[in-house]
Amino acid sequence: MPYVFYLYISFFAVGYLFGSIPWAFVLGKMNGIDIRKHGSGNVGATNVRRTLGKRWAILCFFLDFMKGFLPILLLNQFVSSGIIEKTDFGVVIIAAASVAGHMWPLFLNFKGGKGVSTIAGILLAVAPLSLLTGGLAWVVVFYSSRYVSLASIAGAVILPISAFTFAHFKIGNEVPLPSLIMLTLLSLLAILRHKGNIKRLINGTESRFEKRVKQNECEEEK
Repeated sequence: MPYVFYLYISFFAVGYLFGSIPWAFVLGKMNGIDIRKHGSGNVGATNVRRTLGKRWAILCFFLDFMKGFLPILLLNQFVSSGIIEKTDFGVVIIAAASVAGHMWPLFLNFKGGKGVSTIAGILLAVAPLSLLTGGLAWVVVFYSSRYVSLASIAGAVILPISAFTFAHFKIGNEVPLPSLIMLTLLSLLAILRHKGNIKRLINGTESRFEKRVKQNECEEEK
């Protein structure tokens, strides 16, 4: 088999295994609980916020964010050092694998989070202006509605639109077409992972984010 095949397999393995580290679960265990049995049961930063508090949630978001950012940063370092040749598909594969690891982690029976934090990390490495645009959309929708899920969905919708717009008008760093397609697919996947939230938003039963909530409140997120 050609060398590039093994290279892509390595990219996928590294991204997936790194993405599979269930930081919300780990932080919960550090506090003596199984995060899956508290709050929404979701393995993500929002449920950590509701269960353990703000500081732990910030740490969880940062660690999940790094799942998307660090593998691509490492890949770029190998390219700049001449260890491997630059390949747009390498970025796509390692990014997709990181998100797959977060959503379907090997270490939690393939039941993970929704990927928002990890996708944000990928954006910082690949399309930082789109991260800024999606982040602004998240902030506006969240503070006007207090729905974390709706804010995340809005950010996911804005992401591919802004990425293609910036690429068309050559604004910011150049994002190759494979990465643009990858970002679009990841955005669609993130939206699909919120299907339960979407149903509750339509039915008017989705819980708003408050500073203090009951432990059995059930808003799922990142």
